[in-house]
Amino acid sequence: MSIQILLYYKYVLIADPGAFKNAQKALCERLNLKGRIIVAHEGINGTVGGTIKDTERYIKEMKNDPLFFDIHWKKSFGPSDTFPRLSIKVRSEIVTTKITDVELDPTKETATHLKPEELHAWYKKGKKFKVIDMRNSYEIGIGTFKDSVDPETMNFRDLPNSLKKLKVHKDETVLTVCTGGVRCEKASQYLKTQGFKDVYQLDGGIVSYMEKYPGKHFEGTLYVFDKRKKMDFCKEGEREVIGKCSICNSTTERVENCADDECHLQFICCDTCIAQYNGMVYCKECNNTHGEIPKVSGRVTRIISTEDPCVSSVFSNEKTRQKTSGR
Repeated sequence: MSIQILLYYKYVLIADPGAFKNAQKALCERLNLKGRIIVAHEGINGTVGGTIKDTERYIKEMKNDPLFFDIHWKKSFGPSDTFPRLSIKVRSEIVTTKITDVELDPTKETATHLKPEELHAWYKKGKKFKVIDMRNSYEIGIGTFKDSVDPETMNFRDLPNSLKKLKVHKDETVLTVCTGGVRCEKASQYLKTQGFKDVYQLDGGIVSYMEKYPGKHFEGTLYVFDKRKKMDFCKEGEREVIGKCSICNSTTERVENCADDECHLQFICCDTCIAQYNGMVYCKECNNTHGEIPKVSGRVTRIISTEDPCVSSVFSNEKTRQKTSGR
């Protein structure tokens, strides 16, 4: 049995995030929805799943609130166990940046939103521009726009550390992209504060572009933060697999958690290596502790702050959540 999955966000002032959280919890429970929602004074960021009837009722209820009538809903399908439970959290930001030296408020200013149709037209006419992919490196490792720039962030809040690499493009036309659009709202604004002269962001994110133009200018598959792990928009065999196993460098799109319960970094690892070590594969940082596992050659990324809030670490055991929450 498949369910409909909603991916959405909205930057808007929520006066009482605690009360809003409780209202969302009651609504989602009434509609039998599972997934994860982040609420803050600055807005909402969520992904939930349920039957088509129940998810469409959720959309209708949200649209009845003037704060959320214009949300861009991204819809997809997945297995009924895509989300193990419902989790709604109140946080200081709906996507963690911890950038305090400049004001980043998407309700006041963002980069120009570029529609998927406009991006497709850019490609067709050969316009010169540079795509900056604002996702984590392991996401980019299994799928990204051709010739895009990887900021090589460990998590989204590391963006300021990538400025030295990115500033070589500050006089070019740049387009920021991410899964559904939420990371680009502040990332594109941040680039503008750092002297980037011509900044755009992909409206609705990569998922919206791929829905309209599957396999066009995007290589590999789209990573998602739920049990599906990835979304394919092309028929099997119609796209290239670009991911490389971090242990043996073979072609793969599998992303695995580090087996260390105090770590759970995610990195790209093939089925063969996972089977060879009985599922006990470790990231590069943990190899010093677990010396029997071969050295990981590829880049790994820690899941702490992400665009799609359904990160696997949230649904791991309570002990792991407590140990990773402060990193």
